[in-house]
Amino acid sequence: MALPKIDEVRQMEDQEIEAAIASTKRRLFDLRFQKATRQLQSGFHQFKHERHRLAQLMTVLRERQLTEQGAAQSSDVSEQA
Repeated sequence: MALPKIDEVRQMEDQEIEAAIASTKRRLFDLRFQKATRQLQSGFHQFKHERHRLAQLMTVLRERQLTEQGAAQSSDVSEQA
């Protein structure tokens, strides 16, 4: 299974990203729980994939927040001039 592509995340809406973050965190919790109770037989690579996916989702969401803040600040500066 290949690592998820960030281009797929960039095409998502903000609400979809937030929902995906919540579900990814839940999957990581479930994987840790299965590992602790020795129910996870194989597939430790799933941890890497889920952490990678979570990082991608959070990065894109933060990029969008910074872009919105930058646009708001630049409009404030142009109004003051």
